[in-house]
Amino acid sequence: MVGWLKALVYGAGGMAVVGLAALVALQERLVYVPVLPGLPRAYPIKPSRLRLIYEDVWLRAADGVRLHSWFLRHSPTCRGPTILFFQENAGNIAHRLECVRLMMQRLQCNVFMLSYRGYGESEGYPSQSGITKDAQAALDHLVQRKDIDTSRIVIFGRSLGGAVGAVLAKNNPDKVSALILENTFTSILDMAGIMLPFLRWFIGGSSAKGPKLLNCVVRSPWSTLDVVAEVKQPILFLSGLQDELVPPSHMRMLYDKAVEHNRNCRFVDFPSGMHMDTWISGGDRYWRTIELFLDQYTPEVQSSDASCTSEIADDDKAA
Repeated sequence: MVGWLKALVYGAGGMAVVGLAALVALQERLVYVPVLPGLPRAYPIKPSRLRLIYEDVWLRAADGVRLHSWFLRHSPTCRGPTILFFQENAGNIAHRLECVRLMMQRLQCNVFMLSYRGYGESEGYPSQSGITKDAQAALDHLVQRKDIDTSRIVIFGRSLGGAVGAVLAKNNPDKVSALILENTFTSILDMAGIMLPFLRWFIGGSSAKGPKLLNCVVRSPWSTLDVVAEVKQPILFLSGLQDELVPPSHMRMLYDKAVEHNRNCRFVDFPSGMHMDTWISGGDRYWRTIELFLDQYTPEVQSSDASCTSEIADDDKAA
């Protein structure tokens, strides 16, 4: 009997060790999803399909990784704000083009869309350290452009993109005018406990209870809760209350943490918003919220040629 118990304990221990080793070795594949299941990695469409003015931009991250991106111009004569758009986790930037088209139409802005390393046509493999370098390369490119108003660069990040954007804003207070976060998590450490409940007592962010013994092996913690406390720029928090992936409480915690140190924070929730569709379900109120935020913190400098004439289709103007 004792022998069987020992074998059971040793077997369970061995399985735990193997499982932990697999989590450590494969964690980037669990965290990042560059390709949607059943779909190719290639872009399904390009901006021209939606009649958007754009250019392909190739960048080099600080470690030499070659990155692809799209710069989408609102119109040839418009020098409105430029939004540096950081996408959600799964898929590539082409899957966000419909949202970006409406964003440009409603906000009268340019948009720069970056493919993280390992996503779309960008080289390399995703990691927190690498994607942080990618984001910095995108911002450095924008501030060197002569055809935009570099005093009106705004970061917009949704989900994982919010974590990326928060780090970039913190690191570049003199280059970024404002930050917009939508349905973003407090940390990957906290999300691990939600997605894999058996890890809850071993992995967690700064607000989590428990020993958190395995935090040290997580290579992409994306601790947004700690980062937002150091962001000096104005921050707009957009929270979908029906978010089925990231608990809406995460967005409230991010706001509460940020507002302790930053008076220029605003929190707006959308009762029917889910993780990926808040920009749709929020309707006119969603876009008006962002518009008012940009008007307040990135105002247009009036000049003789300040007016913008949109060349974007107005099909969804009443959306």
